[in-house]
Amino acid sequence: MKTRSNQGLRTAAVLLSGLLLFLPISRVQVQAKTVKEQVRTVLPGGDPFGVELQTKGVLVVGTSPVDCPGEDRSPAAEAGVKAGDILVAINGEEVSNAVGVTKMVEASDGKEITLSLTRRGEEKKLSLTPVRSESENAWKAGVWVRDHTAGIGTVTYYIPETGGFSGLGHGICDGDTGVLMPLSRGSVMQVRISSVRKGAKSAPGELRGYFSSAKVGSLLGNTRSGVFGVLTELPEYDEDDLLPIASVGEIREGAVTIRCTLDDSGVHEYAAKIVKLCGGDQNGKNFVLEVTDPVLLEKTGGIVQGMSGSPVIQNGKLVGAVTHVLLDDPARGYGILIENVLAKMPEMIG
Repeated sequence: MKTRSNQGLRTAAVLLSGLLLFLPISRVQVQAKTVKEQVRTVLPGGDPFGVELQTKGVLVVGTSPVDCPGEDRSPAAEAGVKAGDILVAINGEEVSNAVGVTKMVEASDGKEITLSLTRRGEEKKLSLTPVRSESENAWKAGVWVRDHTAGIGTVTYYIPETGGFSGLGHGICDGDTGVLMPLSRGSVMQVRISSVRKGAKSAPGELRGYFSSAKVGSLLGNTRSGVFGVLTELPEYDEDDLLPIASVGEIREGAVTIRCTLDDSGVHEYAAKIVKLCGGDQNGKNFVLEVTDPVLLEKTGGIVQGMSGSPVIQNGKLVGAVTHVLLDDPARGYGILIENVLAKMPEMIG
């Protein structure tokens, strides 16, 4: 069974929510990581936010042949460079963007260079000799890299005491390789939702929006359980708006509400239900949700791209966040347990 996920950000108009086909889950046991003791109540989110992320090093998204004399070759592929590698240095000099990589390869004058990489957390050193491109008249390594990305998602919760927040419920991954983007720095931007494309079977919908010019915070963490950052200003709220965190033992199959923003009218709550508890630390697939609210179904068809991070509330407690929509049934999707989100939260914001 094929699956699809859009956890990588492509442009500022791309909105975040994982996409995958329904998978059998009946034999998965419910587990969760321990929640951080100092965080017992939070302000639930549901607001859209934008992020511009700059990578630490550059991400290899592929290799390609260079049109050199004789036959086309890719020195990078021949040296063993693979999509998903993170290139951190060339000849011991750190790289921070794609332009820098191009300049360093072209400056090699065809002499051997040493690449410092990380692959699945393991450090590697590979050597290659650039070749001359006939069409560009420059030395090339035959490798494609990416150094930044941008997109829109939904806030899961705020921490009033620190100005911290979490969103998405899953990490920002490269759309071509699925690799978690290594964060060097990131900006949080204001976003306005402009329209909704309704979802249908095998045709996921999306929230469409755009960045305003205002930077409203900084991104501090990109993890498999969501992104984390701090804001310069939180939404207005009353003490009664704060919600306690639900422990995994309190979460049940049954009625919940989802908070999200579909237009300029702001955050609204919509009815849904948890139809299956999956548990575990399964990359944002701890339970299965089904949207039951007729208003949300009419507007969106269920769960759409851009709703990733939407808080899920049950019995007056925050239980998790929306993460994915099922391609076979857009009224259904996956969610992540709030304890698994909090377990990845940087100490500086919690």
